Amino acid sequence: MGKSSEVAEPTAPGKMSRADFEKALRKLQVELVRLQTWAVAEGARIVVVFEGRDTAGKGGVISRITQRTSPRVYKHVALPKPSDRERSQLYLQRYLEHFPAAGEIVLFDRSWYNRAGVERVMGFCSEAEYERFLRLAPSFERYIVDEGIILLKYFLDVSQEEQRRRFEARLTDPVKHWKLSPMDVESVRRWWEYSAAYQAMFEATDTAHAPWYMVPADDKRRARLNLIDHLLGRIPYRNVKIELPRMPKPPAPPKDAIRELRSMHAVPAVY
Repeated sequence: MGKSSEVAEPTAPGKMSRADFEKALRKLQVELVRLQTWAVAEGARIVVVFEGRDTAGKGGVISRITQRTSPRVYKHVALPKPSDRERSQLYLQRYLEHFPAAGEIVLFDRSWYNRAGVERVMGFCSEAEYERFLRLAPSFERYIVDEGIILLKYFLDVSQEEQRRRFEARLTDPVKHWKLSPMDVESVRRWWEYSAAYQAMFEATDTAHAPWYMVPADDKRRARLNLIDHLLGRIPYRNVKIELPRMPKPPAPPKDAIRELRSMHAVPAVY
């Protein structure tokens, strides 16, 4: 498989320091860049599904994956609620539009599994639509894998207490207010309904060709490292040598050289 074994950090009790986290993350991000180079060189197509409870950290781990990589290769897909036109299409159609071409890695921040989670719990789909989805999802994913696409599915899970703590933190932090919505209130109120829906989803769609991988996420830092390490280990990439360009010497300035660019409008140096 991939290079996971070379970068894995041992699990230790207690809270992981930021310094230890950043050190381990740096090693993993080097491997993510190597995976990127391999995917482009080999024309690989990769789909990674990130599902989980609200506040579990799906966006956080995706941001660490894309932090040092190319947006032309790693594509973060977080779809809004469907439009009237999309609701008239095949349910899976709007997701297929974002599937990878050769040399692309698509990261779905929530996915077609909305039907088995929020749509099921909140009543946004009918019983027949829900049951049809659970019946067809394994076949759909078999088709994806048989087409040569690497498919990985992750579910980030948090405890009820930790979820509530993170919601309360969002209420007091202005930069996190955008993360709050009426659906978040319902995820707290309907915790046990979501538990039942997710368990039914696992039982119906955890298959040999597209298994679910559970990520305990009460500890955000370890969850991020563990998920990225596992992802690297599930993809058979290799280190592809890159021919780096050689930087030329800067040329000598001509007699009439403009040595400093000037503009009528400059940004004030406030900091």
